[in-house]
Amino acid sequence: MLKTPRTVTRTPAVRPKATIRAMVLCLPDELPREALTLHQLDRTFGVQGSLSPRFWASRALRAWHHRQMISLRKGRPVACAGGPVRLLDLDGMLQAAGMGAGIRHQMFSRVVHGTRNATPWHVYESRHLADPDKYPYDTAAADFHHQPRINAIRMHNAATYGAGRFSPGELEMYQAGYMAYQHYSALAAIAGDALITADGVTLAPASDAMADRVTYLEQANRLLATIDPDQRLLAVAL
Repeated sequence: MLKTPRTVTRTPAVRPKATIRAMVLCLPDELPREALTLHQLDRTFGVQGSLSPRFWASRALRAWHHRQMISLRKGRPVACAGGPVRLLDLDGMLQAAGMGAGIRHQMFSRVVHGTRNATPWHVYESRHLADPDKYPYDTAAADFHHQPRINAIRMHNAATYGAGRFSPGELEMYQAGYMAYQHYSALAAIAGDALITADGVTLAPASDAMADRVTYLEQANRLLATIDPDQRLLAVAL
């Protein structure tokens, strides 16, 4: 007697949407400064957020350049929400972000010493989204947090305040190694989590997975490296 072959139903893979907290806008030439209000940003770009002093102004900035800058602040380095590329110190930002990342990674290595690599959150979240009934969110969160390396990070964060805390969302980047984390942090300092070109094209990672983040950073920084020096950039916190 022939047996009826079993039908295997595969649960489709689900990738959670990427977390977007910082966005960079390439402003069209015809867009006046008066249009850079929260209401106008929403109408023009579909972006609901606030201007963010993410960029550094060039050290060569002079008083007559101030009217070209957006939300210029006092201090050293001089922070601003944006302006023409030629008046921004993007190279300085890259170098500083890379150096800071190197220090954080050294501290991270000490904090997690003796623990095995942990599975990043987006893996558990994908499994939950693929079958919420069989793998509830609370179960996914518990499985993620019960990993020894995650507990080591959480314990460090519980005892630390300010910039010395580690983001669990960067777990994959930390685990990729010292140099990889430096490069990631430097490139992300300029490009943020998403970028809208002057033509209205949105570049963003497909998910929070490191591979998708790297793809986005490659595309965004390739574009930023070739844009006109007079192109205006604007940083928005979402």
